[in-house]
Amino acid sequence: MIELTPQQRQELRQTNGNEVRFADPETGQEYVIVRAEVYERCKALLSDDGDWTPEEQLRLLAESGNRAGWDDSAMDVYDNYDESRKNQCP
Repeated sequence: MIELTPQQRQELRQTNGNEVRFADPETGQEYVIVRAEVYERCKALLSDDGDWTPEEQLRLLAESGNRAGWDDSAMDVYDNYDESRKNQCP
């Protein structure tokens, strides 16, 4: 494991946990540093290490929707979108 330099730690603190981009001056290659838990979530989403069952896929989709705020009561209006739209159109 590589330890962060003081400059890198300062950059990470200033981003409040968001990604930080670094460039290798010798190669010009760009890198992104993210928190380990963010990396693990992304790695799991992008990995082809195993096939998910339909139940696992639905659970992951539901968890993603909940994190996005789809379980908010303000979103209930979309459950009856077609019916509401019929009532509004002449």
